[in-house]
Amino acid sequence: MKWRLQEGRGEAVYQIGVEDNGLLVGLAEEEMRASLKTLHRMAEKVGADITVLREREVDYDSDLPRKITEVLVRKVPDNQQFLDLRVAVLGNVDSGKSTLLGVLTQGELDNGRGRARLNLFRHLHEIQSGRTSSISFEILGFNSKGEVVNYSDSRTAEEICESSSKMITFIDLAGHHKYLHTTIFGLTSYCPDCALLLVSANTGIAGTTREHLGLALALKVPFFIVVSKIDLCAKTTVERTVRQLERVLKQPGCHKVPMLVTSEDDAVTAAQQFAQSPNVTPIFTLSSVSGESLDLLKVFLNILPPLTNSKEQEELMQQLTEFQVDEIYTVPEVGTVVGGTLSSGICREGDQLVVGPTDDGCFLELRVCSIQRNRSACRVLRAGQAATLALGDFDRALLRKGMVMVSPEMNPTICSVFEAEIVLLFHATTFRRGFQVTVHVGNVRQTAVVEKIHAKS
Repeated sequence: MKWRLQEGRGEAVYQIGVEDNGLLVGLAEEEMRASLKTLHRMAEKVGADITVLREREVDYDSDLPRKITEVLVRKVPDNQQFLDLRVAVLGNVDSGKSTLLGVLTQGELDNGRGRARLNLFRHLHEIQSGRTSSISFEILGFNSKGEVVNYSDSRTAEEICESSSKMITFIDLAGHHKYLHTTIFGLTSYCPDCALLLVSANTGIAGTTREHLGLALALKVPFFIVVSKIDLCAKTTVERTVRQLERVLKQPGCHKVPMLVTSEDDAVTAAQQFAQSPNVTPIFTLSSVSGESLDLLKVFLNILPPLTNSKEQEELMQQLTEFQVDEIYTVPEVGTVVGGTLSSGICREGDQLVVGPTDDGCFLELRVCSIQRNRSACRVLRAGQAATLALGDFDRALLRKGMVMVSPEMNPTICSVFEAEIVLLFHATTFRRGFQVTVHVGNVRQTAVVEKIHAKS
């Protein structure tokens, strides 16, 4: 069990009543009870919790009814506060992205006029227009028993972190075409584990939906689809939207296998299949107003395992420290604070790093005073985790978004000319030498000029 939990980065699903060769034999009620009791004892020994996901009866040559049980075993690794999963939220404007996140994280259904999304907006003009123009983060927790932990029973993010063994961080991105560059930055910079593509049932695939889908495919971000606003339209309209999505997903450019989730059993299967195969795309149909099928999405998110395996994580942690600077703040009595993602290595309180490049291409020395994740203190930051770092009295004017904080041993150098292999998805005019583009590389957004174009050999 220890090995299974380590491989699954704190989570493992056991199927009781299945032979090693995959044959579904099932167990009688007494045997099943004994097996679950044994599993409970094993879990207690390693400090894990178990939750029964589903049970099903199987036809086997026996007079007694026989069952198969799937059990989720969850244990927060000793070196972590909670299991972490980052989900980017994509979709066309007015498809209900912020509303859905508001319902999930606040624990209250929407009133049909966008009340649930008000807590997510960061600017006055967003509240007035109802459109997200900036990147915001929302958290949804699950405790060791798989129960939802959100703001309905916790006042602060710190309380949610303390009560949760698994944390879903939603990255709420903009849907309007005007803010497409912000959405691209969110996808490239914050390294989401997967994406949630929201499609409104009454409008179908419209506006920036195809562009967002193309971005997820181009960046190789696994995604699942949520069809929202099913309370606004007839069942036939919802079915038409789902069929439209299935057609698009099966096209040569996508090569996805759509999987419509209509029951809790489907949600469990979808979570397992989604983690195993990047081609499987679960489709949920729900309403943020009536709450219909909302629980299926919660079940899916609860069971969804980390999509990177422990071996990849270990390899990243053994590399030198590299932290991407995405946000810069000045906090009273704390000083300069930077927010971002640790792309490799390990960062600890008190570490000496260098930050840059500055306008003249230099890297400046600094010290990490303290670290916070989801507004709660943290001593060690590991590769792939997002956090804010306090830098004390370091001059904020010397920092800008797109910089990196790296280990001095890396001896970082800068470059102004590079080669890139590109695929032109869509462009209105001719792409030629001298053309000016905006390059998105990780958290770097930089204008560049095309110097040469080589044909692919």
